[in-house]
Amino acid sequence: MSKLRQLSFRRLLVTRILLLSVPVLLIGEIVVFKKARYTQLDTARQNLTENAILKGEKILDTVASLKANLSTASQTTVMRSGSKVDVQLFINLLEQNLPKQIECTQFSDLEINQVIASTCGDEPLDGKSLNNHGTNLTLSSERAGTENNIHIRVVVPPKVYIKSLRNVERGTQNKLQLILTSPIYNNAGNIRYLLSIQSELQQKSKNTPGLLTGSTVVIADNGTILAHPIPERIGTNIAQHSDASRLKKIVRNAIAGKQDSLQFFFEKQGEELLAGYTAIPSPIPNTTNQKWVILDVTTLDNALYGLTEIKIILVVLTIGLIGACLLASLYIARYLANPVEQLRDYALNINSNSQTQPVPDNFQIREFNQLAQAIDRMVERLKVWAEEIESSWKDAKTANQVKSQFLATTSHELRNPLNVIINCVRVVREDLCDDREEELEFLKRADETAIHLLAIINDLLDISKIEAGKLSVFLEEVDLRQILKDVINLQSVNIQQKGLHFNIPEFSEPMLVKADPQKLKQVLINIIGNATKFTEEGSITISAEIKRQNQLISIPHVIIKIQDTGIGIEPNQQQKLFRPYVMVEGSTNRKFEGTGLGLAISRNLMELMGGTISLESAGIHQGTTATISLPLIDIPLLGIAQELPIIKELVLDSPDNTLARNRGNKESKETEKLGVVNINPIKDSLESSQSEKIHYHQKHPIK
Repeated sequence: MSKLRQLSFRRLLVTRILLLSVPVLLIGEIVVFKKARYTQLDTARQNLTENAILKGEKILDTVASLKANLSTASQTTVMRSGSKVDVQLFINLLEQNLPKQIECTQFSDLEINQVIASTCGDEPLDGKSLNNHGTNLTLSSERAGTENNIHIRVVVPPKVYIKSLRNVERGTQNKLQLILTSPIYNNAGNIRYLLSIQSELQQKSKNTPGLLTGSTVVIADNGTILAHPIPERIGTNIAQHSDASRLKKIVRNAIAGKQDSLQFFFEKQGEELLAGYTAIPSPIPNTTNQKWVILDVTTLDNALYGLTEIKIILVVLTIGLIGACLLASLYIARYLANPVEQLRDYALNINSNSQTQPVPDNFQIREFNQLAQAIDRMVERLKVWAEEIESSWKDAKTANQVKSQFLATTSHELRNPLNVIINCVRVVREDLCDDREEELEFLKRADETAIHLLAIINDLLDISKIEAGKLSVFLEEVDLRQILKDVINLQSVNIQQKGLHFNIPEFSEPMLVKADPQKLKQVLINIIGNATKFTEEGSITISAEIKRQNQLISIPHVIIKIQDTGIGIEPNQQQKLFRPYVMVEGSTNRKFEGTGLGLAISRNLMELMGGTISLESAGIHQGTTATISLPLIDIPLLGIAQELPIIKELVLDSPDNTLARNRGNKESKETEKLGVVNINPIKDSLESSQSEKIHYHQKHPIK
């Protein structure tokens, strides 16, 4: 599966901000546009409705004015005289003084059935016989001289060209035309003449986009279109048009007295129209309860003409806002991504950065500052862990080398005693000795070597128990003076053999401690044995003192120091002394024998007994001081132990004299030596069980 392309944090911010802001911006613009369209359309509806009402009122006012003027003119003496010349002059003057809606004025004589005076030709206005008018008007003769006696007829379709004094040729084919006829009576009270005028009730208006008025459409209550901007539709019925249902709805609502607006079509593919409508009473006499529906009509585009400019403004504003939004998104993305990018660069370049370069911080956003602090702490921990891992790796490497060296050393320490034992046994077995005394000498050497080999094996067992956390001690109350006496007696022979001065203290008071006697002897023998081994000349001094309880020490302690004048230890090597398998001098051709386990075992034994052990040296050939500390038991609670005899300084004359002096006690000495060196765990436990003991068991690995 192909891996999806990853986006940068900055680009992701820009895209997300734009995805959120641009749609909201566009939706806002659309809402504003729709609101503006609705407002403008509602304004156009109101204006068209008001205009329809005004136009209806104007038609009624115009008809009433024409009827009044016509009635007044028909009662003048000139009209009654019937003089052709006087009447012609009168009607010319009358047409000029009447409103501009008058297109033609005619004076007809019914007796001769002829137009005798006219402003638009001799042809009758309605194209019919004048006698027909006389017949229709006779019924109303009793109301002569009143406006109700005037006959009104709608011209459908309108006449196209009429010669008039006012306009030679005038196109009126799309206007609402009425012919008003008033009878003129003679002295006998009979109709003799007819005065007729043809009037145009609509003023020509320009259907200009943006105007608050439109074209006028007049529809009779039976659906006949009486006036329309398109001449071909005058005289047709609304049922003949494509949007007849809406037109009928307009007529019904208007007749019902509702004044409103409506959108409709006159043609299926035509422009959508918007019309305000109202209804007026029919101005035709003798048409009771009949109404005309007046419509003020304009196209929807004209009604929303101003919306185009608003649309342009909104488009420009939208483009500008999108550009501003893009710039703002880039700025915000840069502002937010910059801290992340700085922290990323710092994290990626941690290994290549210098140790002194700090983590970027001082951001203006609190969370980023907290993140920077967390990264800084994490880097510091990683550095510490790296140093610890490196140190542990070095220690492991060193430990591996030390163990390898220890194996070589231990193999050497085990091989030499085994060779001695094998050779001694073979010499005796093959009867190569000269006498019995020589056989005993070889057997003695084999026995001593076997004891030495057993001590090495015991050390290995002890260190393995320590590492497994299974080394245990059995504590009991003992007098440290007796243990020191036993150890001094054991080690004095070796010290005298090397010709060293052995300085020991005078123990004037008991030193009662809680310890494992055998393990404590093992520690002291190991320390004094090391002092003897590494001292070629000079002295070994043992001192003991009691640290009483004070502000610094809560429990009194007994301090034993073994000081020698031997080869000493370099200060930088002293921390290795108590590590298992480690010896300060580690060459294969070692001058001094040993496995390097003695001090490590001694330290763990002292810790199990509640004490401490330490080693100090000023340097090479400056000697060494070993310090052993154990907590002291409160003396008044115990019986006074037997005091040790005072031992003074022991000075060796020579190894031969010492051997001669001790030859008489040789057998007892050897027995004592063997008893001390060969520490039998079973025997120790049996002896320890005879007194009250406290059993401690340690289960932590060696440090």
